[in-house]
Amino acid sequence: MTTQKMNEKLYYDLLNIEKLLDKVKLQGIEYLKQLSDAPTSTKQTVETEETLNDVGIGGFDTLKEFNNKFGKIIVGSSGPRYLGFVTGGSTPASIIGDWLTTIYDQNTQAIKGQGDISAVIEIETINLLLDLFNLPNNFIGGFVTGATMSNFTCLGVARQWVGKQLGKDFAKDGITERINVLSAVPHSSSIKTLSMLGIGSKNIEKIKTEQGNRESIDVEDLKLKINSLNGEPFILITSAGTVNTVDFDDFIAISELKEKHNFWWHIDGAFGAFAACSPKYRHLISGWENADSITIDCHKWLNVPYESAVFFVKEQHKVLQTETFQNSNAPYLGNPLDNFNYLNFLPENSRRLKALPAWFSLKAYGKRGYQDIVENSIEMANILGQFIDRSKVFELLAPVRLNNICFTLSGTENQDKVLDFLIKLNDTEKVFMTPTVYNGKKGIRASFCKLENHKTRC
Repeated sequence: MTTQKMNEKLYYDLLNIEKLLDKVKLQGIEYLKQLSDAPTSTKQTVETEETLNDVGIGGFDTLKEFNNKFGKIIVGSSGPRYLGFVTGGSTPASIIGDWLTTIYDQNTQAIKGQGDISAVIEIETINLLLDLFNLPNNFIGGFVTGATMSNFTCLGVARQWVGKQLGKDFAKDGITERINVLSAVPHSSSIKTLSMLGIGSKNIEKIKTEQGNRESIDVEDLKLKINSLNGEPFILITSAGTVNTVDFDDFIAISELKEKHNFWWHIDGAFGAFAACSPKYRHLISGWENADSITIDCHKWLNVPYESAVFFVKEQHKVLQTETFQNSNAPYLGNPLDNFNYLNFLPENSRRLKALPAWFSLKAYGKRGYQDIVENSIEMANILGQFIDRSKVFELLAPVRLNNICFTLSGTENQDKVLDFLIKLNDTEKVFMTPTVYNGKKGIRASFCKLENHKTRC
């Protein structure tokens, strides 16, 4: 009887795992030390291989090859001068949690029974987040990869809700009726979600926005749209912070409408939800606790590593949620919460312990820590906004409401120069911003959502 010999390179790495991880640790520490000065963009290119080595080269040489080949294209996207896409950084505690997530390598689903019950950690983290956002504990929450999958989860349950209002089971039988969707300025991830859910990316009845350079829902026009539906159920997608100008819909007014009309209320609060962390700005989300579902990104203002977001869906919709996501091999009997398993509450059957980085960061820095991060980011945004407002070269396209600055070059004659200016700006590798279009004008958007260290502030 013969046994298969282990690959020599793998065997060597297993014997030297401590030295290998030490080497990676030192490299990571060095990167983090210089993150504030790291290039924010690069014009480097890399030729990619199409063949695989037969026996491998081992972990040490692979790390060396990675550094030589790909190190030059890694930019400081988690650093304070990378102001594109509302990209967060990583707190020290969240890095601890992320490393341990990889090491422990759990498939997080169950909270009791035999085998992996690491979902207990996720449940506790969701409770910590509800406390951070001052939301009631009548939401079921879970971790997904990002706002797109959070919106997908929330609107997937909304789709099932609409079906049940019409006496249908869309999860089992498919969509057989039109689903009414109302929104003013939905994020692209919500539009993509409608496509993935079979509702249709074009199936949105647009609501007017408020006058006065706003992106928020005109409540009077919303009332007209609701009345025109003659009592038909619908999904309302609202914003806790629009992408360009971080505008907020009037959640108090919408709460009042929800008492009178039959609709599913979803809030996309990917990053704007963090206004709840600050006494100065939490009025912006007053009334949001009455929503049926909420999307929040953690890899933005919570400052944990990618990929991390949460969904919150009201517990009263738990049966609809399990009807939507129930694994065919894992039927439940009776109350789905009695034998809770994330397998039946969200899209993925295989899941990392995404909650652990968030748990570490929340426990390490608490409510005051996140208040500091949020208010510091807003302070930085206001400083840049004031500079642009005083400048003769630039023009603010909208007021600085929270942590985003939306601006352009002054003068209509310079509209065709905006993109060239942005390319040149990003090519300096000192800062990175993204292009946008706002009210028909080509613009530039800068987003602050990271912890600024003293060196950066000075």
